[in-house]
Amino acid sequence: MICSGKSTQTKTGRFEKNKENTMTRKIAISVALAIALLLCAGSAFAQDWFKTGTGLGVSKARLAVPEFGLRAPAPPALEKTFHDVLWSDLEYCGILDLVSPSFYPTQTPSQPSELKFADWSNAPASAYMVAYGNLSVDSTNLAAAGFLSDVHNPTAPIALQKIYRGAATDADARRLAHQFADDIVAKLSGGLPGIAQTQIAFVSSKSGNKEIWAMDYDGSNQHQVTHLKSISLTPRWSPDATKIAFTCYVPFRGITSPQICIYSTASDRLISFPRYRGSNSSPAYSPDGSQIAFMSSQNGDPEIYVTDAGGGNLHRITFAAGVNTSPAWNPKTGKQIAFVSDRGGDPVLYLANSDGSGVEKLDLPDMGYSVDPSWSPNGQLLAFCWRRPSGNFDIYVMDVISKQLVELTRDAGRNERPSWAPDGRHIVFESTRNGQRQVWSMLADGSEPRQLTYQGQNESPNWSPR
Repeated sequence: MICSGKSTQTKTGRFEKNKENTMTRKIAISVALAIALLLCAGSAFAQDWFKTGTGLGVSKARLAVPEFGLRAPAPPALEKTFHDVLWSDLEYCGILDLVSPSFYPTQTPSQPSELKFADWSNAPASAYMVAYGNLSVDSTNLAAAGFLSDVHNPTAPIALQKIYRGAATDADARRLAHQFADDIVAKLSGGLPGIAQTQIAFVSSKSGNKEIWAMDYDGSNQHQVTHLKSISLTPRWSPDATKIAFTCYVPFRGITSPQICIYSTASDRLISFPRYRGSNSSPAYSPDGSQIAFMSSQNGDPEIYVTDAGGGNLHRITFAAGVNTSPAWNPKTGKQIAFVSDRGGDPVLYLANSDGSGVEKLDLPDMGYSVDPSWSPNGQLLAFCWRRPSGNFDIYVMDVISKQLVELTRDAGRNERPSWAPDGRHIVFESTRNGQRQVWSMLADGSEPRQLTYQGQNESPNWSPR
C-alpha cells in the first residue's frame, strides 16, 4: 500500500478538527506513526524511486534507548558492551532517529511498570518509542529482559517483550544486544529483518596469502575461514548462509588453476565440487540455492555456465566472443541474471534470462566500463562499479526497469565490488579512500560510510543473506 499526499492531508485535517479531544489525538498520533513506519513513507516516498527501492524513505521514528537496569551485580564491561552494541546497531539501522541521552528524564525504566509515558513523549525527549529493560548476571549466565513501548499510546500493548539468554561473556553480551536490536528493527519496519546478526565474507591478505575471512556486520569478530595457503577470491554466500562459494587456485591435472570451491560454515570444511579445464571463477548461488552460475573458459572464451549446487548438470548459458563473467541472480525472481561482458568492447553490464535468452545491454549515459553487479534484495535495483572516462571508480545504483541512476560514492579513491545487506538499506564495498584497500559499509543512499577493516589488504566483501 502506498500512501498518497492527499490521504495524508486528510488525516492531518481530521486531527486538527478534533484536537480538543485528547483520546482522538492520541489515537491519531498512533495511527499516523504506524502508517509512516509500516505502510509508506509519505508523499516523498512515492516520488523518490531510489528511496522506495531501498526502504530509506520512511520517516524515522524517534526512539529512546536508556541504559538497562541491573537485577543483579554485573561486571561493568558486560553492561557497557551490551549498551554500546545495542545503541550502535539501532543508530545504524537506517530507519530510526535515536534521542540523545541528554534529553532523557532523570528516572529511567527497567520494566514496564516503571515507564512514565508522559516523561518520554513530552519535550525534551519527544520520543515515540522507548527500548528499555534490565540485565541479570550470575557467575556464568547473562539474561537481558528487553521491552519496546509506544509512549504516545499508554493503552497500547507492549510492542515487544522478550528475555534473551546467554553466557556471561563479552561475546554473548554482543550477541544478546544484536538479537534485541534486530527484533526492534523488525517491529518498526513492518517485519523486515535487522542486520545486526548477519556476517560479511571478504578476502584478506592478513595471513600472508589471500584467504576468505568473515566478520560480523559491524566489523567485529574477524576470523579466517579458509587456510588454503594459495589464492582465494570472490566469496559468495549461499541463500541459507551455511556455505560460501569462492574462486580458489588449486592443482588440477598437474596445473594450478582457478576453480570453484565450496566451504561449509556448518561443518567447517571444504565441500567437493567438480574441477574443469581452463579458468573457472566468480560463482554465484541462485536464490533457492539449487544452482550455481560461474565463469569458465573450459571450451575457449570465458563464458557463463550453470550447474546444480553439487556441480552436476553443467550447461552453458552465454555464447559470445570475449569475456563473460560475474553472474548475479535476481534474488527476488531467480529468473534473471546480470553479468559483465566485453563482447562490444569495454566490459559493461548485461541482463539475461537465467537460461541465457533475452540478452539486454544496460546502456549508461557515458563511456567507460561497468563491473561488479549486485542485486538489491527486492530485485529492483542493481548496484555496480562504473569507471567513467575521468578515471574514477565509483559505485552506482540503477533501477533496472526505468534505467534511472544514482551515484553513491564520488572521487574518494577506488570504490568497487558492492554487495547489498538483506535489509536493502545497507551496502558493503571495498575502497582505497584511505590509501589501502579496505572494506567499508554505508547506507544504501551513500551516506554514513563506515570502515570495517584496517589491517592488511581487504577486498571483495559479500553480505550474508541472513
